[in-house]
Amino acid sequence: MGLYEKYVVPHIINCACGTKPIRYQRKKVVPLAEGTVLEIGIGTGFNLPYYDPARVKKVIGLDPSEASWKLAGERAKDLPFPVEFIGLPGEQIPLDDKSVDTVLVTFSLCTIPDPVKALEGMRRVLKPGGKLVFCEHGAAPDADVLKWQNRINPVWRTLFGGCNLNRQMPSLIESSGFRITDLQSMYLPSTPRIAGFNYWGMAQA
Repeated sequence: MGLYEKYVVPHIINCACGTKPIRYQRKKVVPLAEGTVLEIGIGTGFNLPYYDPARVKKVIGLDPSEASWKLAGERAKDLPFPVEFIGLPGEQIPLDDKSVDTVLVTFSLCTIPDPVKALEGMRRVLKPGGKLVFCEHGAAPDADVLKWQNRINPVWRTLFGGCNLNRQMPSLIESSGFRITDLQSMYLPSTPRIAGFNYWGMAQA
């Protein structure tokens, strides 16, 4: 990992992921998490204030960036439930099978190199009856917007830590073995359309 990816990208993402429209999306989905929660790509901890303490027993935050953990630690220190930070030492999530009640993933599937394999790992660690709660930006339904997403994506991915603009998020989730039980989508207001089409909802294994 170069200096740009290690020190600059976490702060760029911290700013980009804290805009008002994205905060509003977090408020919609994070309170749906319950029990022992695995948050994929916890980053700098933007989701932490939106958990419902009455429903959450513990949050396990997975992220490969230790620089992001340091920023997240400030948001976690005064919460009424424990937050544990774990890395990703290999391709497999370092948790036992059927060990968490909820997997939460927000604005992270866009950056994971092999999202289907990652989603299969999320399904592995979910208990029977557990749920995946997701909120992601991705491929727009309008041909003109999608054309620009495809055109800009190589440069965008380089500048923004591997983030992809044009992933078909519902298809990726379903191809990993999940069944989507709730799906909503829209362009976020006050957000460039190439990066502003959001999918959110829930799925079960």
